[in-house]
Amino acid sequence: MTQRIKTSIALVMALLMGLFAVSISPGHTYASVDVGAESAILVDAETGKILFEKEADLTLPPASMTKMMTEYLVMEAIEEGQISWDTTTKISQYAFDISANPEFSGVGLKLDEEYTVRELYEAMAINSDNATTIALAELIAGSEGEFVTMMNEKAAELGLPDYEFVNASGLDNAHLGGNHPEGTEPDDVNMLSARSAALLAYHLTNDYPEALEISSQPTLEFGGQTVMNWNWMLPGMPGDSLEQFSYEGMDGLKTGYTELAQNTFTGTAERDGQRFISVVMKSESRASRFEQTRTLLDYGFENFSQKELFAAGETPEDQSTLTVAKGKEDEVAVETAEALRTIVKNGEEDQYEIEFNISDDQLDEEGNLVAPVEKGQTVGTATLIYNGEEDYGNILSDGGQSVDIITSSAVEKSNWFMLMMGAVGEFFTDIFTGAVDMVKGWF
Repeated sequence: MTQRIKTSIALVMALLMGLFAVSISPGHTYASVDVGAESAILVDAETGKILFEKEADLTLPPASMTKMMTEYLVMEAIEEGQISWDTTTKISQYAFDISANPEFSGVGLKLDEEYTVRELYEAMAINSDNATTIALAELIAGSEGEFVTMMNEKAAELGLPDYEFVNASGLDNAHLGGNHPEGTEPDDVNMLSARSAALLAYHLTNDYPEALEISSQPTLEFGGQTVMNWNWMLPGMPGDSLEQFSYEGMDGLKTGYTELAQNTFTGTAERDGQRFISVVMKSESRASRFEQTRTLLDYGFENFSQKELFAAGETPEDQSTLTVAKGKEDEVAVETAEALRTIVKNGEEDQYEIEFNISDDQLDEEGNLVAPVEKGQTVGTATLIYNGEEDYGNILSDGGQSVDIITSSAVEKSNWFMLMMGAVGEFFTDIFTGAVDMVKGWF
């Protein structure tokens, strides 16, 4: 065999071994999804289950993705009756100065004009307008400084793990012309992890679905002009040059760009009732953030679907009954109150099992239910347990899918005579057992 042939065989073997190593690596994330952004995550929008992540806990500047928190607080203020979509307001000199700056996204606000909350919100959500965002913050909280306090308090309430909000718009404080919010520093920057951005998007889309009706609009008529959505992946975007980015089912959510943050995007799309949320942060170009989002969403739609894994009424064989004290029956059957379903990767249905957890407060000291027991009485929770190798967790703190465990039938309390006879029987049994033990001790 010639040296050249030996070298060629060695190279082929090395290549095959490399490919094989990639395919069997326990954390196949980078092999199955190639995302160039510095940080990224893909999440099921119904359960919060993480399907992919890359450096998702890095805290980075989110740029205008910050506005998702402003959107949430505006929606909340409307829900609570503090403002309405028809509430009107004028803008401050600070907001006007930001609007007049050609370096920032803007619809061209006027100082002496009244704007409705809907007009301001749509400009913020569709065109990523910074000045309208500031105007909404000032309307709700009185000042942007007070609104920033609300943003951070809401982030803690929603359970965001990594965040620091310093203004409502997502601009760097250094860009605000000396108008940085009270309580923040002139050089402060909003910070957020991809995990936190995904969780914020999860709450916004689930708590206020109307946000998607607005973010899905490709264009907006404002002040006699047509302004475009920065989300090029929306179907129906004007211009032939953007057709290449169109993505079926895309309806949100928020782009972002600053020099420090580079290009960021929180995207979400729904097909046939299945919705995913993706986040890419610090992508090298506007186009690349959409290409990487497409890669993430394609991975989700092509490889995962919602499945019912266990029907209502199912129980593990060794936990199908509970013993009952002081009842006419000694035990009662238990079952799941509802079906257990979750997002499942293709071919992994058999990687799940049910775990039963009976509530201690339902049992006596001996671990029995105490009669009377009602039919359908909740006695604990059943949780889905995943036994596969690729478990990336959940963005929700209580993210395990669980349902109630209930009793299948009722057990009446035994009458006083039977309870007394049982107690007498136990008394003599204890005496007999004690006597036997004593006699055994003699020998």
